Amino acid sequence: MDNNILLESGSNELEVLEFVINGNHYGINVEKVREILTYQEITPVPNSHPCIEGIFMPRGEIITVIDLFMALGFSNDNKQNNFLIVTNFNNLNIAFDVQTVLGIHRVSWKEVVKPDATVSGPGVGIATGIIKNSDNLLIILDFERIVEGICPETSLKVSQVEGLEARERNEIPILIAEDSMMLCQLIKDSLNRAGYTKITIKNNGQEAWDYLCELKRKNGVEYGAKCVITDIEMPQMDGHRLLKLIRDTEGLKHIPVVIFSSLINEDMKRKGELLGANAQMTKPEIGKLVKILDDLVASQIYG
Repeated sequence: MDNNILLESGSNELEVLEFVINGNHYGINVEKVREILTYQEITPVPNSHPCIEGIFMPRGEIITVIDLFMALGFSNDNKQNNFLIVTNFNNLNIAFDVQTVLGIHRVSWKEVVKPDATVSGPGVGIATGIIKNSDNLLIILDFERIVEGICPETSLKVSQVEGLEARERNEIPILIAEDSMMLCQLIKDSLNRAGYTKITIKNNGQEAWDYLCELKRKNGVEYGAKCVITDIEMPQMDGHRLLKLIRDTEGLKHIPVVIFSSLINEDMKRKGELLGANAQMTKPEIGKLVKILDDLVASQIYG
């Protein structure tokens, strides 16, 4: 799939690929989709997780196939007319077996409703957002959490900072924009271990932007946010839109911004660079995030 279709950087829009499983409608951000293939022969892998159908090799590249039916609690009896959505996120190429692919919708992040904690809380659900279509509700799935539940080694590598507790305490104020409550806590705990103790968390880009505007109004930006760490995919306002607003606003444009997202591929890196991101990395790289923060802090302190 050609992901160059789209969207002006920082427009706060996304394109969602709609697909069906067991009669239910789900979505995935097009930025994660490499291509869509008709179902083909899958080679089973002995002793693998029950949700892993096996592997296949389109154009010479071995790709793992996840049975999204089973991951969502449904049966997948007749696969011959199914489709494989081949994705890339967190530097992983993974295909998902789905029933039917319906098409692409372009929407604003403002139209994406964040599910409440009963649906999306830590350890509970795998929905990151809900879009109201004319005929149905479209549930955007948390593919990172699905993969993490099947392959835990793909998750945030907190072990990279477990040996950092002896570091000097650093009270530089850091603002984090991240819609996953579980990831918010993991990132905060990891940065605390690395000595960063003055952390403010906002659940999406809009909340983070409102916070920065309030700091600016009170002339307290230097005391409330000397660095911003932001996800890209967030309801109400995404990370690219937040970055664009920061770079376009006097009194805020100097703030270093780090993009910490599963969506860091070559295309997304170019978008982030054009918008003025200071650094970009995938979510498992928490140790690298600490190193980037150290460098940004040193540059602010020592020029």
